Amino acid sequence: MTHRTWSIGELAAGTGLAVKTLRYYSDSGLLPVAERSSGGHRRYGPEAWERIGLIRRLRALDTPIAAIARIASGEQAIGELVANELASVQAQLTQLRWREATLRALDECADGERLRRLEILARVQRLPQARQSLTDHWYRELPAEMPKRRLGLMVAMLSPEPPADPSPASALAYAEIHVLVSTPGFTRWTGDHAEEMRDAPAFYGEIDEAAALTAAAVGARLPPGPGAAVDAFVSAHARARGESDTPAFRRQLHALVSRSSGFDPRLRRYWGLLDTVTGGRSLNMTAAHAWLTEGLGRSIAEAGRP
Repeated sequence: MTHRTWSIGELAAGTGLAVKTLRYYSDSGLLPVAERSSGGHRRYGPEAWERIGLIRRLRALDTPIAAIARIASGEQAIGELVANELASVQAQLTQLRWREATLRALDECADGERLRRLEILARVQRLPQARQSLTDHWYRELPAEMPKRRLGLMVAMLSPEPPADPSPASALAYAEIHVLVSTPGFTRWTGDHAEEMRDAPAFYGEIDEAAALTAAAVGARLPPGPGAAVDAFVSAHARARGESDTPAFRRQLHALVSRSSGFDPRLRRYWGLLDTVTGGRSLNMTAAHAWLTEGLGRSIAEAGRP
């Protein structure tokens, strides 16, 4: 072509696109108009050919016209568009995998159980809203005196993201934890007895240290017993109550944690379900509490031996 400008009909003939389509692109501001003919018709310069190529490539990826318009205007870079589209596709894939896991969970059980599963799995088909409901619950229920950073960590642990590639078991477990938190009277956090603390922030800091040591011991499959984890646990409670780590205090603390077991039975089940949801990647607090309780008992027994 030797033209410096082209009519819309010439663009259509050269690109194989319908005039109606090109007119729509032009009216949407996607095709820059170089000039007007003496009759008032739009004429297009070389940049129109380049823009049509870009539009066709983006449309081949099902990119919406509105998004192409933002790229054409310079409002959005192609890299940003790609990142946004990739995130959208990944979210759609997660939703499809979740639907597949849900259907498999319903397919692999008897009719009576299927009806029960259907009722609870229906609660978590809108994944962002499902997770938000858990987050909101734990922000309401965890102790207000808990330091902000620890509160955020605990909420994240107690309300994990839905598994991106769930198994039927993990999808079902995720639904089950929603059933638990919606149960009337489902307990708030009771393990730390924070209402008795003189300095809650310091207490929670020391408890976090004890939890880290416990996680390491449990991960190493060490049997419960005297050691750094138990000492840190006792020290946190003793300091917070203004007492010393004595045999008498250890017996008192052991009686307290043994009597309460630290958790409502439903919360024990909650941590077990979280194990299934996360694949055991987070510390099961009921298992940690049981390990510390038994370890504290053994430390008392060993200290009392002649």
